[in-house]
Amino acid sequence: MISALLWLLVAAPAAVGVVVLISRRDDRWVNVISLASMLGCVAVSVVVAVARPSVQVAFMAGAPLGLRVDALAATVLPAVTTATLLVLMFSAGSIRQARSRFHGLMLVFAAAAILTVTAATLPTLLLGWEMMGAASYALIGFWWREQYRVSDGLTAFVTTRTADLGLYLAAGAALAGGAGMALNSFADAQGGWRDVMAFGVLVAALGKAAQLPFSFWLSRAMSGPSPVSALLHSAAMVAMGGFLLLRTQPLLAATGWAATAAAWVGVITAVMLGAVAVAQRDIKQLLAASTAAQLGFVVMAAGVAAVGGGAAHLVAHAATKAGLFLAAGAWLSLLGTQRLDDLHGVARRWRVVGWSATIAALTLAGIAPLSLWATKDAVLTAAAQHSPVLYGLGLLASALSAAYAAKMLVVMWALPSTEETAGPPTAAARPVPRRLTGLEKAPLVVLAAGAVVAGVLALPPVGSIIGRALDGEQPISHPGVAELLGSAVLALIVVAVVARWGVPEPRWAASWLGLQRAANVLVVAPTMAAARVAARFDDKVLDRVVDAGAIAVLRAAGRAARIDIGGVDSAVEAVAARVGRFAQLTRRPQTGQLHHYYLAAGVLLVAGFVLIVTAR
Repeated sequence: MISALLWLLVAAPAAVGVVVLISRRDDRWVNVISLASMLGCVAVSVVVAVARPSVQVAFMAGAPLGLRVDALAATVLPAVTTATLLVLMFSAGSIRQARSRFHGLMLVFAAAAILTVTAATLPTLLLGWEMMGAASYALIGFWWREQYRVSDGLTAFVTTRTADLGLYLAAGAALAGGAGMALNSFADAQGGWRDVMAFGVLVAALGKAAQLPFSFWLSRAMSGPSPVSALLHSAAMVAMGGFLLLRTQPLLAATGWAATAAAWVGVITAVMLGAVAVAQRDIKQLLAASTAAQLGFVVMAAGVAAVGGGAAHLVAHAATKAGLFLAAGAWLSLLGTQRLDDLHGVARRWRVVGWSATIAALTLAGIAPLSLWATKDAVLTAAAQHSPVLYGLGLLASALSAAYAAKMLVVMWALPSTEETAGPPTAAARPVPRRLTGLEKAPLVVLAAGAVVAGVLALPPVGSIIGRALDGEQPISHPGVAELLGSAVLALIVVAVVARWGVPEPRWAASWLGLQRAANVLVVAPTMAAARVAARFDDKVLDRVVDAGAIAVLRAAGRAARIDIGGVDSAVEAVAARVGRFAQLTRRPQTGQLHHYYLAAGVLLVAGFVLIVTAR
């Protein structure tokens, strides 16, 4: 029964999503169906998280489809379904056009994330991974009549798909190395194949998690509707990159170098993308950069074997970031802008949204006792045992988190200046075109509450239980009192400094470190140049060879036709003519008169007698 529920958890949202997608109904029943199906998924996810079922069916020889809910999946799975439900609830109040297409794609997207979390074998993981990428492309370019949105979705899709090739490399190496297709057996691969597997998994996960050097695609993904951004950044797609590294942490540790690489890429991304977030003047771009930075802590956790701390950080970040993106979406729908300069004082005008976003921003800053304060320190404590430099960079990333969160808080609660009051009306002073509905406000409140309490996943006694379940044979590192107090004081100091004097906005980081330009120069331009060379080679060499071959074949066919008509056909016709004449000769004696037949028989008898006598 429980195994059937696990299959249902994956199949139900996918099936309902496809049905809703092709139904093309845009009435409110679409909202009801979508919310009801996801509410059921939340309930089922809690049941399977407690029961921990495992199922497997034959797919092809040596490559079964398997689902399994272990301690890691049991921690993350309810967060994925709950965040999806709340985002869909907000969407029911904010999305009024193309509802069936939107909710259908979102349900398929959620089903792909659930499949990724529960995947026990590599074929299952690849199925969820590919579904997630395709759905994200459709959702980012959801308003497809605006061409730039489709282009941005294509950029995100191609970038992540390029990194996804690593999973196929890992699959080949798993078969060649004798490890099999089960994810928990990857570390058993033999020789260099284990290194190839680790490299493939690392590249695929870093691409999905928007870590360096793939981070720029996350900036382009902001062209989708705000609920899409909320789900993509909190519980699906980006989060799944970090989750994959937590899932395959034994493989990373077995190679040695892969775990170290993950730790350093994670902490460098947390620092550099933290600086990018500080430099942004667009709230969604700031939140996007902060997502890559916060996922850097999860990637670092996989590298330093702090699976429990990384999972807790993933869950806490999901609640925090979903709430902030939905708040940004609410302000965008009310004011028609997402520029920070136009959002001064928005928390004062819409108190429910403002206080919910404030709690989420304080959580993002690492203010005690909110959740990211504890989960981040659980990762940093493990990092300190590996390298003081790694720990120091982690603290710097924490300070940058407080800086860009404080930058948002200052804008949200700022009073209009005298110049703004006397001059032309700003966006914040324009008439509000509509009022927020209860469906839009309720998810923000719930997510703010989640941002407050999710920190218990990293603190004793809950943190100890989860740590023992997730970290396995690795020593469990819990943040000490000194670590927690020091981190809390650091966050408070940074927030106070930013509130009093502001924060410098580094120009070198404003354009996302020039990563997209670098990708264009180093990858896109050479690829296009190679494509042009290949096109010229095709036009001037291959086409000519094909044309010459076709001409030669036509000439040979002409010669064969002439031989056939002038020789073979003539010979056949001549033989046919002679056979016809012979047939006519043979028919002449056939007059139908008996005396002629008797005469012929007599002649034949006489001729035979003469022949016999002569032969003797």
